Amino acid sequence: MTSQDPAMNTIPTSSTAQKEKHFACTACGLVTRKWSGQCPGCEAWNTLEPYRSSAAPQPIPEAATALLPDVTQHRLQRQATGSVELDRVLGGGLVPGQAVLIGGDPGIGKSTLLLQLAGRMAAEATTLYVSGEESLEQVAERASRLGLRQAPVHLLACTQLETVLAQCQALSPACMVVDSIQTMVSDQQPSGAGSVLQLKGCTAALVELAKATGCMLFLVGHVTKEGVLAGPKVLEHMVDTVLSFEADPSGRLRLLRATKNRFGAIHELAVFAMTERGMRDVNNPSAIFLARPAAVGSGSVITTLREGSRTLMVEIQALCDACAHGNPRRLALGVDPGRLAMLLAVLSRHGGLGVHQYDCFINLVGGLRAAETAPDLACAMAIASSLRGRVIPDQVVVFGELGLAGEVRPVHAGAERLLEAAKHGMRRAIIPAANLPKTPPRGLEVKPVERLGQALELLEEWS
Repeated sequence: MTSQDPAMNTIPTSSTAQKEKHFACTACGLVTRKWSGQCPGCEAWNTLEPYRSSAAPQPIPEAATALLPDVTQHRLQRQATGSVELDRVLGGGLVPGQAVLIGGDPGIGKSTLLLQLAGRMAAEATTLYVSGEESLEQVAERASRLGLRQAPVHLLACTQLETVLAQCQALSPACMVVDSIQTMVSDQQPSGAGSVLQLKGCTAALVELAKATGCMLFLVGHVTKEGVLAGPKVLEHMVDTVLSFEADPSGRLRLLRATKNRFGAIHELAVFAMTERGMRDVNNPSAIFLARPAAVGSGSVITTLREGSRTLMVEIQALCDACAHGNPRRLALGVDPGRLAMLLAVLSRHGGLGVHQYDCFINLVGGLRAAETAPDLACAMAIASSLRGRVIPDQVVVFGELGLAGEVRPVHAGAERLLEAAKHGMRRAIIPAANLPKTPPRGLEVKPVERLGQALELLEEWS
């Protein structure tokens, strides 16, 4: 291991700080006393810029410890946003001083959703909408399209952090939206807008303001071409909640996920429909995901997905076609490709289905992603249905995890899945034997299975 230059990561703290010149990397934030063409930290070229620290040494403040049992707990006072779906993904509403970072692809609806939020919040408290990418006329035009032209929202088109902070001191807003954090620039940082130093410095100042005043803060963040939030990962650590916007391939729906939430559960899912009047809550997304044609062909199975506290009814489609070339294709949309390969091997070994000569395609309808193992059995039965040409009836729901030995393993929230299936008119259910409830929902015939072969026998019996 090479020894690190002692001059790196050294921030002056003595009284001579104003006389010493340092250099900071605009890509990773590394501070060093020597200039070089390549950053010693991230190895990026031509990213070191002059950096001066004018901060005088501060005395170390005194702090007192407290015993955990003596700490007083206060019940969180949540503020409803006016959107049931947004409240769901936030954990029940906003908390004073909460900082929320929301990201998504360009044009997916981040600004639309937050302008609607600002319009609803402004009816009860002072709300400030800071636009760093659009002019006031553009924001007003969008507000007119959303029916919010008369909403008492304070608008500010500015990219200067100090100006934004001054307006916050003058207005004392209860809710503030910054669109976007990548456009904010502070005079205290030497680099340009969007750099690591600017992102960290501006975010820290806005979060500190939110915590000190109780302002509910929303920050819009750009995403990279890989679909992740742009900037250092430390930004996600600095805020309380991180939300991610996604769109289904058809463009009908918008999915909002919580990947971090200090005031609620993560992996909650909110579903919106993009309309001419903005984002509309979709309170029953299963009805949309289950929109099927009157005549359903082979290879189609209904299953359940668990997204946080919500159970979704979705359709899985499979297509198996004779391979015209030497290597059969394996394509999975919404399902882990590695899991598809495993399921095909289990079907071949324990289901008696020769799939090695067929191209196999799996699609989770609606653009959702299966992040759990509950759809395993449904995927296997959809493949078997396509291979054998057997049509599974509409009112059959299937869920369960498949093991490498062909056993059907239980999944969590089995009772909730059955209740959701019964609510949507399902009449039969194939589930793991370990998930069999004492009292099945009324009108639902439950068939417990322990092996893959038992499920395939039911396919032959019911089709």
